[in-house]
Amino acid sequence: MTDYSPKQTTNNEKPPISGSKAIVLLFVVLAIAVLIAVLEIVPRVHARTKLQKQTEALAAPSVVVAKPQMGSPSQEIVLPGNVQAYVDSGIYARTDGYLDKWYFDIGSRVKKGELLAVIASPEVDKQLAQAKSDLATAEANAGYAKTQAARYQELLKSNAVTQQDTDNFTTQEASTKTQVQSALANVQRLEQLVGFEKIYAPFDGTITARNVDIGTLISAGTSLELFHLSQENVLRVYVNVPQIYSPACVPGVAATLTLAEYPGKVFQGKIVRTAKAIDPTSRTLLVEVDVKNPTDELYPGAYAQVHFKLNNTRPTLILPVSTLMFRSEGLRVGVVENGNTAKLVPITIGRDDGDTAEVVEGLNPDDEVIQSPPDSLIDGEKVQVVQSQQPSQPQQAGGGSGTAEENK
Repeated sequence: MTDYSPKQTTNNEKPPISGSKAIVLLFVVLAIAVLIAVLEIVPRVHARTKLQKQTEALAAPSVVVAKPQMGSPSQEIVLPGNVQAYVDSGIYARTDGYLDKWYFDIGSRVKKGELLAVIASPEVDKQLAQAKSDLATAEANAGYAKTQAARYQELLKSNAVTQQDTDNFTTQEASTKTQVQSALANVQRLEQLVGFEKIYAPFDGTITARNVDIGTLISAGTSLELFHLSQENVLRVYVNVPQIYSPACVPGVAATLTLAEYPGKVFQGKIVRTAKAIDPTSRTLLVEVDVKNPTDELYPGAYAQVHFKLNNTRPTLILPVSTLMFRSEGLRVGVVENGNTAKLVPITIGRDDGDTAEVVEGLNPDDEVIQSPPDSLIDGEKVQVVQSQQPSQPQQAGGGSGTAEENK
């Protein structure tokens, strides 16, 4: 008999898995794998990004910045000056001879027209005597020729003489007149040469040099200076002013002089004229300062320090010299833009006293200037500002790597 009852399964046999369940199981396994991967990779990426940012932050140099100070509307500059006499002249001979006498030595004060020396010129004296004799002869001949010309002109009216003879004597009269004029001019020339035998002072002043003595052979010309005379009641002081200050150095600007031999004492003067041209060699303007010298304390040829108080023709900014960067392309300073970017700015400086420099062009009052910038700083480099100084406190701060709290 056939048994139609259902077969009983054993415990060791598993029911078969359908296709849909297998696919779901596969997606679950993949999701679990992706989740495990994400949980492992994301922290690593985040840590790497954080490390990169920290590395970049640490790589950026730390700098201290400060705004430049405004310069004062006027400033005092001190420049070396050469003191010279208001009138300074060498005295030379205009005639030949020997020095017969001299009356003033070095340091003597003389008045205009005073006799300084006498030159003995016997040859010139004899030439003058000869010239006077020649003049007398010429005058006598001229008188005779005039008489003869007048006589012949009267005789010609009565046809007692010929016209040719009358013309000859008339011409002779005119010729002797020119001879008289020539002889007179020669006499006057020699009289002047004789007058040059006496040497007179051309102006009030002091004899600063005497280069001849009695018996010295004198030749006319500039081969030998007899005396040197200086007028010292007013002195000229010549100063070479740098081009940057030339617009402010105009006639009328006050100046004071100081000299090492007179400590604590100043001498007042003022600018009276300038060369109105810049020396292309030194790039300076030659300025003349006149100083009164009533007590003769100042000597020509002295060295002096000249103090000018000049009005600034343009606004200036003051920076510590530690901010200056000397590069092959020129003078630069570093400023911070956008809070973290360095920019190298070309500038033009005026006065530099060793501690601070005066910037006349290239910088703005609101610029954040890097104090003591590192030599490796380049344009566009990222920087970290660790401290900002006030313009009224231009301290020299280095570019250290400490934190903000450590640098405060």
